[in-house]
Amino acid sequence: MSFVTPESLAEQIAGHLAERIIQGDLKSNERIQEGRVVQELEVSRGPVREALLLLESRHLVTILPRRGAIVTELTPHRVRSLYDMYVTLLTMLADLLARNWNDNNKQVLLDQAMRLQELASSQDKNAFILAGFELMRKAFTIANNDYLAQMLEDLQPAIHRTYAMSIRHSPDETELSRQFFSGLVTAVLSRDTDVLPKIFHSYGRHQCSLVLAAMQEEN
Repeated sequence: MSFVTPESLAEQIAGHLAERIIQGDLKSNERIQEGRVVQELEVSRGPVREALLLLESRHLVTILPRRGAIVTELTPHRVRSLYDMYVTLLTMLADLLARNWNDNNKQVLLDQAMRLQELASSQDKNAFILAGFELMRKAFTIANNDYLAQMLEDLQPAIHRTYAMSIRHSPDETELSRQFFSGLVTAVLSRDTDVLPKIFHSYGRHQCSLVLAAMQEEN
């Protein structure tokens, strides 16, 4: 028997606000007023405050003394720092994946990779982004490093925010992402660990440059 814990109200509120930040409805440094969220969602202040703390831990919100919660500012330095860390962690994940996969668990990766290929040419760019994160999560079990998995999960909302911004300004970039995932899966399945850092650093630099360009357009 297994028990599934329902998503808490705070998590639901955090998910709602995170989606607005990721899609650009809430901008950098914009104040998130507790009272307005309470009225809009018809909830009490307690879960809203808890949701804001969750979003702060996920790098989407900054809580300032006497000012309350604001959308975390995206600066060139923060974006570069974010991608430097994310690329390093993903390279570690892929390296473990290449070393640990076997005939019993590789099919789940192949199935998700095929899903990505199908979504790359669709109009639903957000579904493509989410499928990429799902591929990462399916790799967690095979990689078998809970600390690494937690760090990547903590950074995922911030990366989702920047990636969604780049897609809004460069919608055709999903094709390059498709090629990246295809090359990555090939390298992992051939256990070519030497090429993995090059694959990730090249894609990370390109993606970071797209985000920086998108930021200039939005400012």
